[in-house]
Amino acid sequence: MSSESSSQSLDRPTEDVTLSVNGETVSATVEPRLKLSDFLRQECGQRGVRVGCEHGVCGACTVLVDGKATKSCLTYAVQVDDAEVTTVEGLSDGGDLHPIQEAFHQEHALQCGFCTSGFVMATKELLDREPDPDQEQIEEGLADNICRCTGYVNIYSAVDRAAEELAEVPSDDLTDRTAGGDD
Repeated sequence: MSSESSSQSLDRPTEDVTLSVNGETVSATVEPRLKLSDFLRQECGQRGVRVGCEHGVCGACTVLVDGKATKSCLTYAVQVDDAEVTTVEGLSDGGDLHPIQEAFHQEHALQCGFCTSGFVMATKELLDREPDPDQEQIEEGLADNICRCTGYVNIYSAVDRAAEELAEVPSDDLTDRTAGGDD
């Protein structure tokens, strides 16, 4: 095999993507097969996006795409062109944790921490949709996420606490955070 034909076989198609990640516009040229989880971790430095099973089973890679919980290991970066993506890093406001993150901390719902960002993002979607969920709704809302430490009691308590905390926060304050702030 000549070096010319070898280099031609390495030429792969690319596509341009532009999306909002935690309120910041990101543009890149990527291979169509690049997973959103890899794009967020490698191109955007969002290390809170965890890659667990890479089969969409564990939910550790969960992010919000246009406000909907999405398994980033099952989504290609090119599929979210023009979308708004929020990772766990996008919830906090500088050094101030989002009430959901604070509730996970207060209720000791972090365990080893690997799955936590996925649970936090699934909780965000759940509480955006249902601000005062009952136990069944919480279990259903988090059913796509797996905690290998089996610490679900504390996670469910954190969701309850977050719902209570969020009920006391003006919604405009939180909208600014997930949209990248008002700076």
